[in-house]
Amino acid sequence: MSLEFLQQLFENNNQSQTNLPDKQSAHEFVDSLFEFLFIPTTGVNRKQTDIEKGWFSYKSHLATLVYDVVNDGAKSQEIAEAFFDELPSVYNLLQTDAKAFIDNDPAALNIEEVYQAYPGFYAIAIYRISNILWRKNIKALARLFTEYAHSQTGVDIHPGATIGESFFIDHGTGVVIGETSAIGKNVKLYQSVTIGALNSAKNKKESKRHPTIEDNVIIYSGATILGGETVVGQDSVIGGNAWITFSVPASSLVYNKSEVVAKESFSYKDSVEEILKKQH
Repeated sequence: MSLEFLQQLFENNNQSQTNLPDKQSAHEFVDSLFEFLFIPTTGVNRKQTDIEKGWFSYKSHLATLVYDVVNDGAKSQEIAEAFFDELPSVYNLLQTDAKAFIDNDPAALNIEEVYQAYPGFYAIAIYRISNILWRKNIKALARLFTEYAHSQTGVDIHPGATIGESFFIDHGTGVVIGETSAIGKNVKLYQSVTIGALNSAKNKKESKRHPTIEDNVIIYSGATILGGETVVGQDSVIGGNAWITFSVPASSLVYNKSEVVAKESFSYKDSVEEILKKQH
């Protein structure tokens, strides 16, 4: 083994200016907190005292994680207290999200199934939990939480995004929502939707780089909506695989035009060029 390489690793590790909590501990915290909020232990009747003990245990765990970021005991306790003061309102907001799954997916059996089996709901829950920390400037920990949810679900929601109540993501896989996205109430997304930046240059970091999606918008699978100045007006429907880099007025329908070619007019042996010629 190269001693020079080991020396390089040592020097690089000691030059790091970023304080990060233990990744495994962060993952355990957010998974356990989700279960504490939404998935009671099967066959066990919780007592109120057990709930209270759990609440204080999670508060202590979070304070430890925050301490690893801020290196200040008093500040880490203060942030943990503020997080748990805000958590009840986030829990109530997540109830509106869970109800949106029931209201919008005829395959959903009951609310408990949404909690336990829907990756879209899990991703939204971890986003909302992480967003509390993002707004309190504990950004490294917030990112660990949402990237963990991304790895578990295929849904990538940046903790800095702003998302209104009754948010619904069906199927989930491949959804991307960027940092400065602003999403209103009662918005529905399907798989492989991207709400992203049109320009990712570093000098745009402090600007709004991602779209605004107003209330009651439906965005179908594969649609890509880009740009900080792009606004999708309320009550609009964006069809599958649409590519949008411009604002859309309220109550609009945006879709790719489909064309049907009668099967009898060409053979599977024909080239694409020959098929197109037969259409004209």
